[in-house]
Amino acid sequence: MPVRWGFLGAGYVASRAMAPAVHAAVNAQLFGVASRDPQRSVALEPVEVFDGYQRLLDDPRIDAVYISLTNGQHLEWVTKSLEAGKHVLCEKPLGLGAQEVREMMACAERNNRVLVEAVWSRWHPRFRRIVEAVAAGEVGDVVGIESKFGFASEMSNNYRLDPSMGGGALLDVGCYQVNAWVGITRGARDVSIRTVKRNVGPTKVDLTTEVEAEIDDRVSVYAASSFETNLAQRLVVTGTNGTIATESGEAFTTWREPSSLRVNGRVENFAPIDAFVAMTEAVSDHIDGGSGWVLPLEESLRVAEILDQIAAHGT
Repeated sequence: MPVRWGFLGAGYVASRAMAPAVHAAVNAQLFGVASRDPQRSVALEPVEVFDGYQRLLDDPRIDAVYISLTNGQHLEWVTKSLEAGKHVLCEKPLGLGAQEVREMMACAERNNRVLVEAVWSRWHPRFRRIVEAVAAGEVGDVVGIESKFGFASEMSNNYRLDPSMGGGALLDVGCYQVNAWVGITRGARDVSIRTVKRNVGPTKVDLTTEVEAEIDDRVSVYAASSFETNLAQRLVVTGTNGTIATESGEAFTTWREPSSLRVNGRVENFAPIDAFVAMTEAVSDHIDGGSGWVLPLEESLRVAEILDQIAAHGT
């Protein structure tokens, strides 16, 4: 029997990526959607449309909930979903800081429910290959990670420009890059922030953040995140014996397109894949007691802790 999913929110990612992914997954069903706009809910083609988030959570037929609300709403609705007995897949960033993530983790443990942060790029075969290549020592010991992710947008009336809702470039696109640090270095246990350069906009969120840091006293890292400058997505891992670099396909958001990776001068090609489907199937399998891989909550917490460090630097 497929895992029956309910969606809280029917915005851009839910409608463009997650709803099609659940429909395409072999072990999932889009049973219900609740959003502020019933017509948008209907457009996702669920079995039922619910009048309100809590009504969806109160329905015993729903096994798991996908949350794509604004960042500032995650803690409230993750908590309510877990307490309603639902497993939860929540959009990134999981919380507005490490303390919120800790509260969610404790709630998931109390209620014996699965909680997963939907950093869908972590399920892409190319990123999994990067992690495997590093773990196998194919480039020697990692000594550097460099990444960029930025786009120019006015974002009129967008919550990403509202600090109370968890706006800012660091939380929105920087979290992908810090997730890469944690995944590639197996936890990024000790991070020392060297420099942070930020441009804060009129609404008091960071429009651009550049950070230089060191992981575990041996890995120099650089990440650039921006809402005001087009920065071609790039991820480069430098080792003592070689280099891994993303080539064709966006480094963090490649979707339904061929992509490639250069490992020590050799190009490896990856067929088009929908990583949202891969994530949905893996999380559904995990919920069902199978072996589907999910992003460990300990890694989500570590990412939140590092983002907190970066945000606090120089303030």
